Order: sequence, then C-alpha cells, then structure tokens
Amino acid sequence: MLVIGITGTLGAGKGTVVEFFKEKGFVHYSARDYLRLRVEALGLKVDRDSLTMVANSTREKEGGDFIAKGLLDIALKDGRNCIIESIRNIKEVEYLRNHADFVLLCVDADIKIRFNRIQKRGSETDNVNFKTFAENEQRESESEDPNKQNLTAVMKMADYRIDNGGDLEHLKSQVKAIMDNLNINVRPTWDEYFLEIVKTVAKRATCDRGRSGCVIVKDKQILVTGYVGSPTGLPHCDEVGHLFKKSIDENGEISTHCVRTVHAEQNAICQAAKRGIALEGATLYCTMTPCRVCAMMIINCGISRVVCLNKYHSGKESEEMFKTAGITLDFINEDVVKYDNQ
Repeated sequence: MLVIGITGTLGAGKGTVVEFFKEKGFVHYSARDYLRLRVEALGLKVDRDSLTMVANSTREKEGGDFIAKGLLDIALKDGRNCIIESIRNIKEVEYLRNHADFVLLCVDADIKIRFNRIQKRGSETDNVNFKTFAENEQRESESEDPNKQNLTAVMKMADYRIDNGGDLEHLKSQVKAIMDNLNINVRPTWDEYFLEIVKTVAKRATCDRGRSGCVIVKDKQILVTGYVGSPTGLPHCDEVGHLFKKSIDENGEISTHCVRTVHAEQNAICQAAKRGIALEGATLYCTMTPCRVCAMMIINCGISRVVCLNKYHSGKESEEMFKTAGITLDFINEDVVKYDNQ
C-alpha cells in the first residue's frame, strides 16, 4: 500500500494532481474535509480562519499529527493505495513516514497565478482580496510552534516538487514522470484505453489528409470500429490520389475537401447498421470533432457521448449541434487539426 501526501500553496493545483492519481485507482482523503467536519460540529462558519484555528487548537490537545493519524487509520482499514491532500504540519509528515510507505509531493506556482485561480474557483473559504490572500499565506507559512501550520517547512520536506505555473499538459507530464519513477502501475482509464484503440484503427485509413479512426462502445465493450476510406470496391486516395471539391463557407472563405472517402464515424455507424447492432446510449471515440454530417448521424442513432482526441478547425457547428441535442462532448486535447491546402 502506497500513501502519497500532497502539500503546497493555496490555489497551486493540489486538487488537480489528486484527480490524476484518482484516475489511476488511488483513494482520496482530504485533511481539509477532515477539519471541516470538526468546524461544523463546533457550529462555526467554515472559512480559512476557522479551519486554521480549529486545526491549531486540536493539535495542541491531540498532537500535531492528529490529522495524519486519523486519515491513515481510515486508509489502512481500506488497504488501497491512497493520496492524502493538504498536509501542512511537520509532525504529520514525520508520522506518515514512520507508519506507511509514504511519498510527499509539493505543488506550487506564482502567487498571482494562484490568486486568480481561487477567484475563479469561488469557494466559501476563498472569498478574499489579494492583500488578504497574501497576508494569510504569510501568516500560515511559518511557525516555531510545532503544533501549528508550517507550510514552508513541510514543502521543504517534499520528495518531489511540482511547478504548476504552466498549462494542464505540463502539469500532467510532471505527474506522469513521478508515477513512472515510483513504478506506479499507471493503468489507463477507460477513455485512454479506447482512444489508444482509435489510434490503432486509424492506421487502416486510406486518405493521408486525415487518417482518422472511430470506436463505438457501450458498457465498456466495443460494438464496432471504423476508419476513413473509400466505399467498398472503389479506389482509395492512397492509390489514385484525392478527389477535391471546393465549398464556400458562410463567411465567404473557400475551403477544399477530399470527398473520395467515407468518414470514420460514418463507416462505424454503417457497420452497426449492417450487423444489426443498436447504438442507443453508446459512447463514440474518434480522432477529431465529427463533421456536420457525422454529427447528425451520431445524434439520430442515439449515441449519448462523444470523446475526441483533438478538435477540428471547422467543428464549431457540430459542437453546437451536440449541445442542443444533449450529447456530452469531451476533448482530450485542445489541439486543433488542420490540413494542408485546406
């Protein structure tokens, strides 16, 4: 059983790091939630000051490691790998190191970036101006009293430090590197699993303008697959070249498309029709945002969720259609796919 501890400054992104570990099967325990229950039991308003006050007073009575003891006891009874969020006292770290296979991660970022994040988050404990935010942080960062918060000292005890001043992909890459170094079995999520299959299916595509693939799934079982290619018996782009057609967009711009092939999503839906497979309530995984025609077919065959690896540069209309139809649309990456000579 591995216990991961998370410490770091407010708004640095500790919760996001926790989510990455939860996706890999870790159970989440929060020191903040543990304290919240005590604050509520005392009939106090739940804010940053009351959480700090109750934490410090309880440490004086029960010891600086009381949160670590309580949460680790719960975790040991469960027996699974876990992640404990918001460690802020030296004794908490020492207790966990002595009683578990423990690794401490520190998450940090520039204070202005973090303040902007908590303003967007808007929780009841974050409703402060920048001056108050900075003063609170300074007050809580250091203390000579071993029973009080000492965030600066705890962060220095970390085995790994994560800089979350960049984008989500940068953060994810740092967490993955830590997982690899710890030899954590990074079992893929179901979305990751099926999207890897999409990439393999796409290798069968016969139009190099966009070698896209599609996998349709229900109850974690693959129903059908499809890739972009010409109709059965007709020549492929890879054999005879592209068949280009020009269209005039609403804004007056002229775009060029290859119309020789059937799209991956259409081929998958056709396979389902051919085999008599119902797609009601299924999830469709694909390379990029489906085109307008594919979107209409997806809606009409009852698919309830669409997961795309990337965005398509001309996918806005499809996004709006899915929203109107009540279909969940998720993008793994924000990268926009564009073709040469578009």
